[in-house]
Amino acid sequence: MDITRNYFEFLGVPVSFDVDQARLAECYRDLQKQLHPDRHSHQSEREQRLAVQYTAYLNEALATLKSPLKRAQYLLSLKGIDTLSDSSNQLDPMFLMEQMELRERAAEAVEHDDPEAELDALQAYVSSDFKQLQQSFAVAWEAGELEQAELLVRKMQFSAKLQSDIEALEDRLFDD
Repeated sequence: MDITRNYFEFLGVPVSFDVDQARLAECYRDLQKQLHPDRHSHQSEREQRLAVQYTAYLNEALATLKSPLKRAQYLLSLKGIDTLSDSSNQLDPMFLMEQMELRERAAEAVEHDDPEAELDALQAYVSSDFKQLQQSFAVAWEAGELEQAELLVRKMQFSAKLQSDIEALEDRLFDD
């Protein structure tokens, strides 16, 4: 095993945004069987430590490649693009304005006549938007348009955060 290989190589799947999730799960299970620390309990302390490291790397790889946003970020990181820090690429002001409006709508949803329906509608809109961003990212990635792909990932980050915020609002609203 070589944890210096990228996650795709480690798991034995093609380096692509469009990852076959069933194949990914199958490769994960196969490696998990080989690497699980319990299988190495009778071996030397060094080999046991390596099994723990390999398993941690395997779990991190799976989590990254299962998540569309994390997978897109990881693909760009393989090309030397850090989407988690500030970028010289500015997002479209119209996009940012729409994000502000969606956040306001989410915040006001709790006071809506039917807050559950309002949050569901907002979640459906954001989810649809996120899927569209994923499709656009896949096209940009495959075409080698890395600057466009980076902008799309930054938009995906906004969308994912809004989805998370809506879920938290739903939890707070319906746990009371």
